[in-house]
Amino acid sequence: MNELTRVKAPIANAKGLPNGCYVNPEMYQQEQDEIFTKGWAAIGFSHDVPEAGWVCPVEFMGQPLLITRNKAGEIQVFENVCRHRGMILVSEHKRLSGPITCIYHAWSYDLDGALRATPHLGGPDIHEHEEVNCASLALNKIDSAVWRNVIFVNLSGDAQPFDDYIAPLAQRWAEFDQPIYFGGEDSEFLLNVECNWKLAVENYCESYHLPSIHPGLNSYSRLEDHYNILDSDCHAGQGTWVYNPSISDDGRTFPAHDGLSEKWNKAAEYCALFPNVLFGVHKDHSFAILLLPAEQQKTVERCAIFYASEESTRAEFSDMRITNAAMWKEIFIEDIGVVEGMQKGRAGMRFDGGTFSPVMDTPTHHFHKWVAEKLTAGQ
Repeated sequence: MNELTRVKAPIANAKGLPNGCYVNPEMYQQEQDEIFTKGWAAIGFSHDVPEAGWVCPVEFMGQPLLITRNKAGEIQVFENVCRHRGMILVSEHKRLSGPITCIYHAWSYDLDGALRATPHLGGPDIHEHEEVNCASLALNKIDSAVWRNVIFVNLSGDAQPFDDYIAPLAQRWAEFDQPIYFGGEDSEFLLNVECNWKLAVENYCESYHLPSIHPGLNSYSRLEDHYNILDSDCHAGQGTWVYNPSISDDGRTFPAHDGLSEKWNKAAEYCALFPNVLFGVHKDHSFAILLLPAEQQKTVERCAIFYASEESTRAEFSDMRITNAAMWKEIFIEDIGVVEGMQKGRAGMRFDGGTFSPVMDTPTHHFHKWVAEKLTAGQ
């Protein structure tokens, strides 16, 4: 606890999170309890259930979850567990032609989680029993919300309202409160990284590493063109005034959002929404990276790119989408060696959590403080 307290000191005197936060199994369990269970966290994308009838099983923090889209188009999340004997209900991502049906005893549920059928509950060919109240046996619902096509859950049910949680970043990006369109199969990829999830957040928050790690990006968006963002409790990041990569050799561009202020003609911003989403916004496209902890020292990065116009998702833009995705994938891959190297460095028994640059590391320190405050809440 003393090591976590010093993280919360003013940046010039602070130390980073101690090694235990990256290598100690007990600390990993505490993170699950205090950060991922009690608060809001991301588990998937809305295109995982693209139309009514689609279901998508997800295991998140050891919890079996099921994302559904009902007939009204509403996305909901339930425990992927039959209320009869605890059998897992859905084992693969698919579109159902009927109800959600347990393979064990064929109890079935509609896409809103209500229990609809209990075959032979009262004996052969008797499907009801007066002592079993089926209306009380709906699937256990998980609090959920969707923002910028990302699906969030609160496992405990005790978090602040989602609208309050997302408000600071939503207000910052109010101009981008417009529909966005998933680019399709050519606009999504996975990266498996041998590091604790927090290292991916730390690295994303700051632009300090651009000259040494991202020379291509730094060639048109230099270190001096960037600024820090840390204006709320649960997000931090950086922006650039000169984002302007060349996506097409013939000068074609993706259609942009309507009504953006002039600064977005070249500006772009990149914010980590704590705990586990990395967002990027530009005038014509955006992306989200879900950081899904697989183990304490293993993270799956699920990356998806979205466009400002439905037109950009059509065949005539496929070459540009492929180029755009390849560009971002290359940038994100460039970070892997860094975050994996920092993970290995956390084995250094004399490493004290590190020292922050009071100018360049303010977003990273902001994140470290957020984690420390969550882990010491109530202490």
